[in-house]
Amino acid sequence: MRTAEWKRVTKETNISLRFTIDGEGRADIDSGVPFLNHMLDLFTQHGKFDLVLKANGDTDIDDHHTTEDIGICLGLALKEALGDKKGIRRYGQAWVPMDDALAQVVIDLSNRPHFEMRGELPSSRVGTFDTELVHEFLWKLALEARMNLHVIIHYGRNSHHMIEAVFKALGRALDEATLLDPREKGVPSTKGVL
Repeated sequence: MRTAEWKRVTKETNISLRFTIDGEGRADIDSGVPFLNHMLDLFTQHGKFDLVLKANGDTDIDDHHTTEDIGICLGLALKEALGDKKGIRRYGQAWVPMDDALAQVVIDLSNRPHFEMRGELPSSRVGTFDTELVHEFLWKLALEARMNLHVIIHYGRNSHHMIEAVFKALGRALDEATLLDPREKGVPSTKGVL
C-alpha cells in the first residue's frame, strides 16, 4: 500500500499527517484553517486518496505558516508514498468547472520540481483565508513532492469557486499521474530513473 506518515514541529507549527495514494477518498482533516480544511477535503475526495491531518499553528498571527507547512508535509509524504515510482503513469491532467470558474491542473511526477500558476483571483480573501496562500501551498507541495505542477485558472468571478476548481483538479490530475499502468514495467522515463 502506497502510504506515508509525516510530522513537522517548529516554533510556528505542529503538524502530523498520513497520506495514502490508493485510498477511497476518506478525509479526517483538522488544519486549524477552516477554508483549507474544505479544500483539502475536496482534493482528497476527487483524488480518491485518504488523508488524516492534524495541525496546530500560530493562526492567531495569520494562516501563512500553517498553510505553508501543510504543503511541505503533504509534498514530502507524497514523495515517500510514491517510492521508486515504478509503474506509475507519471503525467496527469484535469479540467474542472465550478459554476462560473474553470481550472486546469497538469502534473509531471518528474523529480524536477517546478511550479507555474496563471490566473488572477478577484478577491484577496475568502472568509478569513488570504487567497495568496493558495500559491504558497501549491508551490511548497510541488517543491517537496519534486513534481512539475502547472495550474491555470482560465476564468471565474468568484474566488471561492476558482480555488475550489483548482483543488478538485489537483486531486484528479494527481490521481491520474499516480495510477499504476500494468504496461509500464519500470519507471516511465527514457533516462531509466525519476
